[in-house]
Amino acid sequence: MFWVYILFSEKCKKFYVGYSADVGVRLLRHNAGMVNATKNCRPYILKAKKSFPSQLEAMKEELRIKNKKSSKYIQWLIEGNW
Repeated sequence: MFWVYILFSEKCKKFYVGYSADVGVRLLRHNAGMVNATKNCRPYILKAKKSFPSQLEAMKEELRIKNKKSSKYIQWLIEGNW
């Protein structure tokens, strides 16, 4: 099982969308500065996650969300519309 997750940085007021088989470990890596895309806006908090049966489906969902390029859309998902 894979997860698509949404993180939020209070410091930069930005969302980050990613996917992983283990969201807890991945969040620790983000907050430890081990992910180049997120190291400047640490710390991150987990706002939402959704499970998918395969890595391919999780990757497609991550890409779909990122292609929207909309923090309003991400906030809408977090509010229970995912």
